[in-house]
Amino acid sequence: MSELGRHLKEARLQKGMSLDDVQEVTKIRKKYLEAIEAGDYKVLPGSFYVRAFIKTYAEAVGVNPDELMEEHGNVPAAPVDTTMETVIQKRSRRTETERNAKWLPTVLMWTFPVLIIAVIYWYASSNMNKSDPETVDSSNVTNEQQDPSKIQPSPTAVGGGIVSNSPSGGDSTATATASPTIAPTATPVPSPTAGPVTVTEDRKSGKTTIFKVTASSGTPVEVKIAATGTSWLEVYKGENSKGEKLSFGNTAAGDSLSFPLGAEGLYIKSGYSPATTITVNGQEITDGKTSSRLLLELDSGASGGAEGTENPAGNENTGE
Repeated sequence: MSELGRHLKEARLQKGMSLDDVQEVTKIRKKYLEAIEAGDYKVLPGSFYVRAFIKTYAEAVGVNPDELMEEHGNVPAAPVDTTMETVIQKRSRRTETERNAKWLPTVLMWTFPVLIIAVIYWYASSNMNKSDPETVDSSNVTNEQQDPSKIQPSPTAVGGGIVSNSPSGGDSTATATASPTIAPTATPVPSPTAGPVTVTEDRKSGKTTIFKVTASSGTPVEVKIAATGTSWLEVYKGENSKGEKLSFGNTAAGDSLSFPLGAEGLYIKSGYSPATTITVNGQEITDGKTSSRLLLELDSGASGGAEGTENPAGNENTGE
C-alpha cells in the first residue's frame, strides 16, 4: 500500500465510512477506490483519471487534495492534449470581421419582414381606434328632449328601497329595519396538553445503541442534530439504513438539522460523534463512542393514562 493510499484510508476510517459509502458519494467505482488505496494506478483508465479520482476521493473524506498531492509526489501527471491545443489555435485565427460577415446577411434578411409586419399592425390598430363623429347616441337625444322640471325623483325609504305614493295623495314614509343576525357561538374544543418526554438507553444490538423515547399520545417529539465540525452523517426513517433516507453527507460547523420522531423510529449514524450533538426534545443522547450508531424508538404506550381521566361529573380524576 502506498503512503498516499494509507493516508486516504485512515481519513476514511476516521469518518466511519466504508468503500461503498465513498463510492455512493463520489460515483467512482469501488475497484478504482481499492486501487488508489493500494497504489496500483495501472487499474485506472488513464493518468488523467488517477489525479481526478484521487482529488475527488480526498474531498469526500475531508482531506485537502492540493496538500495531499504536494506531500506525495509520486502521482502520475495528466498528459497534455496537443490535438485540442492545435484545434483551439486554428479557431482563434479567425478574425472578428469574418464572423460578422457570416451573420450579417441573415440578420438583414429577417429585419425587413419584421419591420413590415410592425408597420401593418400599427396602421390597422390606429384605424380601429378611430370613432365616427357623425354617430350620435339615441339615448342621449331622448334624455335631452325630456323636460327636467317634470322629472320627479323617487323618494328613498330609510334603510334602502323605493316608497310608492299612497292613493290619497299623501306621502307615506316606509322604514326598512334590518333584523340583526346572531351567529351561533361555537363551543371551543380543548387541545390535548403535551406531556413530558423521557429518553432512556434501552439496549444494544451489535454496534447500535437503542434508546427508548416515552411520550404521551399527541406529544410531538423532535430530534435535533447540531454540528460543530466535519462528520459523516446519515439519518434514516426506520430501524436501520434500509429505511427512507432523510440526510446523507458531511456536516459543517454551524449546521443544524431537525427531524420528527414517529412510530417507525429514527436511525442515526455519525462518523465523528464529538462533532455532532444529538438531542431529543432538548435531552442530549450519546453512546460515548467516537463513531456512533443510534436507534430511537418511540413508546407511546403511556398515553392511555392521559385519556379517560374525567369522571361522569365532568371533573378530572386525580386517582386519589
